[in-house]
Amino acid sequence: MNQSVQFTDTSTGSPTSWQWSFGDGATSTAQNPSHSFATAALYPVTLVVGNSSSFDSTSRTVVVVPSSMRIRFAVAADMRDYAGDNPDYFRGACEAIRAGGPVDFMICPGDIDPPGMVNYTIMSYLSAESIWYPVVGNHDAETPSDMAWLRIFNAGGSALPNIINAGPYGAIETCYSFDYALSHFIVLNEYYDGSSDTGSNGDVGDALLAWLVNDLAANDKPFVFVIGHEPAYPLPDEESGRLRHEYDSLNFYPDNRDRFWRTLAENNVTAYICGHTHNYSAALFDGVWQIDVGHARGTGDTGARSTFIIISVEDSAVMDVHRLSLSTGQYVQTSELELRTLAEAGSYKREKAQGRIYDGAHP
Repeated sequence: MNQSVQFTDTSTGSPTSWQWSFGDGATSTAQNPSHSFATAALYPVTLVVGNSSSFDSTSRTVVVVPSSMRIRFAVAADMRDYAGDNPDYFRGACEAIRAGGPVDFMICPGDIDPPGMVNYTIMSYLSAESIWYPVVGNHDAETPSDMAWLRIFNAGGSALPNIINAGPYGAIETCYSFDYALSHFIVLNEYYDGSSDTGSNGDVGDALLAWLVNDLAANDKPFVFVIGHEPAYPLPDEESGRLRHEYDSLNFYPDNRDRFWRTLAENNVTAYICGHTHNYSAALFDGVWQIDVGHARGTGDTGARSTFIIISVEDSAVMDVHRLSLSTGQYVQTSELELRTLAEAGSYKREKAQGRIYDGAHP
């Protein structure tokens, strides 16, 4: 692999000697050395500096990730009834994503009604080779033809690429998890009630939580993204301040919401990604990001700007937020947010393997 990393000494106090240890057996006495790492790993790098009167040291973890382990994916939601060929609607978001460079796949956290038209728009205006992971929303769950389409799209719970775990009985096709490079993704159908994939009005009930806990316990990837339709904590759009579904999201069942969120926190989930409100927000609760990606209807909903996000994962998970400019009609990047570093996620995985972290929800 031989990936070269440049190191720079920023010590104060006028040091006259430097001793670098790169964590792979190699050392250097240069002030600002470069070093090539042979394999991808986490390396504890230590610098000891000194002068005629004293010595001091510092350590940092360097994460070396091969290019084959890097991914970039798009997330857009709630384009219901606004897919198709009109460039002012969801098509415009797909074209903007394509213009920004290749993505490995797209996830849509619900209200993708009708899903066949959303799939057509993605294949036509993002890429004919696009991989699409759909999530059930409340309007999809209430529409039998949508659910029939989604069950066929992931027939047997294994038709989509990279799936490692099909859903529980009654939701085999509409709950699933998949791995991609350093990341694990869990798609929840929050309308599953333990027997039917349309039996709930939006909840993480006993059966769905049990499936989630078991899936998380088997995961060995450092970055974990859980995707559902409804927010646990409904928030206003970060720009317009509009607030929707304030009391009828996952918080409608507060005890179930709370044990769900504890499960995410105890398993060091990177982010819970959702939609439902049509408002974009990102907030950290108990160490887990809740990212409501808003809507991707273009000009079809002017109460909050149309939004999609791009998440890149390599030595850290970084989210870029893109929103529609109503003056130019173009999507522009409005913010960048580092969600978690691989060093932070890797530390958790080591502690979990050593039995120092409890898996699962509190009783």
